[in-house]
Amino acid sequence: QVQLVESGGGLVQAGGSLRLSCAASGRTFSSYTMGWFRQAPGKEREFVAAIKWSGQLYYLDSVKGRFTISRDNVKNTVDLQMNSLKPEDTAVYYCAAARYGSRYSESTTYAYWGQGTQVTVSS
Repeated sequence: QVQLVESGGGLVQAGGSLRLSCAASGRTFSSYTMGWFRQAPGKEREFVAAIKWSGQLYYLDSVKGRFTISRDNVKNTVDLQMNSLKPEDTAVYYCAAARYGSRYSESTTYAYWGQGTQVTVSS
């Protein structure tokens, strides 16, 4: 069982930055693929970024060059640094963990989810 708790959301102006953090419980954190998803009002949940146990990184095309995912396997945390934020980045952001599966961009791959943190970008 893995429990995930996100933090770091908030309100920021367009062009600004936010850093989201996800703290995970469990002794096998390093073996999990960790992902960030987001869901805007009236839209489906969308993949944002993922980092595998091997360190491989994956990003949604629209956030490449602006967002950076990283993990600390000692602290059991995964962060999402978000720069050059745009109003269209406004959403609830969720941290997720997957022990198995290679389809990192699909929400069904992830068995564990955090409660979400709101990110609002004003224009």
